[in-house]
Amino acid sequence: MASGELPQEMRRAPNDDGARPSYMPGFGNDFETEALPGALPQGMNSPQKCAYGLYGEQLSGTAFTAPSHQNERTWCYRIRPSVKHTGRFARIDLPYWKSAPHVMPDVTSLGQYRWDPMPHSDTLLDWLTGMRTMTTAGDVNTQTGMASHIYLVTESMVDAYFYSADSELLVVPQEGRLRFCTELGVIDLEPQEIAILPRGLVYRVELLEGPARGFVCENYGQKFQLPGRGPIGANCMANRRDFKTPVAAFEDRETPSTVTVKWCGQFHRSEIGHSPLDVVAWHGNYAPVKYDLRSYCPIGAVLFDHPDPSIFTVLTAPSGVEGTANIDFVLFRDRWSVAENTFRPPWYHKNVMSELMGNIRGQYDAKPQGFVPGGMSLHNMMLPHGPDNEAFEKATHADLGPSKLEDTMSFMFETRFPQHLTEFAAKEAPLQEDYIGCWDSLEKHFDGTPEGKWD
Repeated sequence: MASGELPQEMRRAPNDDGARPSYMPGFGNDFETEALPGALPQGMNSPQKCAYGLYGEQLSGTAFTAPSHQNERTWCYRIRPSVKHTGRFARIDLPYWKSAPHVMPDVTSLGQYRWDPMPHSDTLLDWLTGMRTMTTAGDVNTQTGMASHIYLVTESMVDAYFYSADSELLVVPQEGRLRFCTELGVIDLEPQEIAILPRGLVYRVELLEGPARGFVCENYGQKFQLPGRGPIGANCMANRRDFKTPVAAFEDRETPSTVTVKWCGQFHRSEIGHSPLDVVAWHGNYAPVKYDLRSYCPIGAVLFDHPDPSIFTVLTAPSGVEGTANIDFVLFRDRWSVAENTFRPPWYHKNVMSELMGNIRGQYDAKPQGFVPGGMSLHNMMLPHGPDNEAFEKATHADLGPSKLEDTMSFMFETRFPQHLTEFAAKEAPLQEDYIGCWDSLEKHFDGTPEGKWD
């Protein structure tokens, strides 16, 4: 199906005008929404007979006995129970989508790496066939770690649906526009926005404007949540009201369809005779969500020194070790720099976390050259990295008046686990073989005097 050519529209909630999806504000809220009046039971979850002849079904995102402040589940009222949305499974191969542990014996992940944007081709690719895994970390079977991917989409999924039993997906578009038609509603997504697709949620992906390219963080572990603000207090960074969850929408279509499931790193496909997007009403707190990164309110130094990059965290997925995340999603966007007598770009460092960065738009301040929109870089745990010589020289000799970083947006998927390159990342993706050379021209300024040797 070509860009812009979409299947029959889903029937949406009465407050949705149909021209574009409607959303409910809040992160982690308990929502209720119905696409037909009276479809949602009141005062109970599982009546003997549901309105409209619907089936009641619970989708649990956490263990039943998780603490109440972490417990997530949604009650769905659907045309068919989801056991009717899968039949006999047949194993299929998606050769470019890999899961951890995935260590290639002839590929080394020890080093500093950077890639140019993944080029588009004439090959027709949908959400599944266009996924390209770059790194994996941890173990999908023990639900720890993550994988990072690039997606290339040139066509819509038609009568084809997908869900991951392994992970939730954090989607970061860089080019083009996508529509996610999910069991719980419709999300339209464009560059400088993100979406979270929960584990177990069924959806199809349509191309609204393409070709489309972007980044995906596949989270095997505990769900993404907002970071604790600590002494920052109740405001700034990512605010709950700016996250948007779709209103109910459903399809009642009798047509041959496929459902693909990702389970323990393998892909299985089932054929059914109808659309599985048949939830007419729902209530709960386990649902897809979108967020506009342009609403992120950064915090920074107002006198001297450069804070740790963790101050720019949008979302975090805990690991069970306090303060050490399974994944942090960190955003570097437009902001003012005002620190006095301070080297303002990110300083040179090595740390216990592994950092995969992507550029959404503009220029990143620590790498003026080579790190372009659509590009990626990887600095694995305890490997040194920092500004290239151009950025160092500019920052060292700059007039330190107030200055604004504008038209810039980059991000980082950071994890406590080493990120292993896939064979695709090492041998097929447009790897910059000379990236390590960006530090070659750094000079020795030490000459034994307190003033040092500065040009």
